[in-house]
Amino acid sequence: MNAPQQPAPQKQSAATAWTLLLIAAAIEVVFALSSGANGGFTKLVPSIITVVAGGGGVYILSLALKSIDVGIGYTVWTGIGAVGSVLLAAVLYGEEITLGKVFCFLAIIGGVIGLHLTSEAPEDEPVVDGSSEPEVEPVSHPSAQAAGPPPLSGGGPNYF
Repeated sequence: MNAPQQPAPQKQSAATAWTLLLIAAAIEVVFALSSGANGGFTKLVPSIITVVAGGGGVYILSLALKSIDVGIGYTVWTGIGAVGSVLLAAVLYGEEITLGKVFCFLAIIGGVIGLHLTSEAPEDEPVVDGSSEPEVEPVSHPSAQAAGPPPLSGGGPNYF
């Protein structure tokens, strides 16, 4: 008895992955600002925005990480989120921006640009879909079927 075959995952272009990463980072800024505004989850609307933005941002980040290395993607996501949060907090909440903060922001922005430039796949190298496991049909031994349930095959989610 063969498990139903799942459709092969579609490959995601590098441009799509980076666009998703930027969207996730923008949502991270919304998450951070609404976290500061929700009063420890005592204000309803900012609390709802915090929960939705937190979950949505992480979900979109996970989509981007199908084609971007986790270390690079997460670093870019947190870097953009940090800079965006500080800049918008200064505008919205009047938080102070010092010369030291500006220097650090420029370092983060330079690092994000550097990571983006050094992580591009060469033109002749395809972007992988995030799955490094080849599709293999499970092999079962006759004695394994005699006792207990049938062995699990690739029908369920692949967590690792």
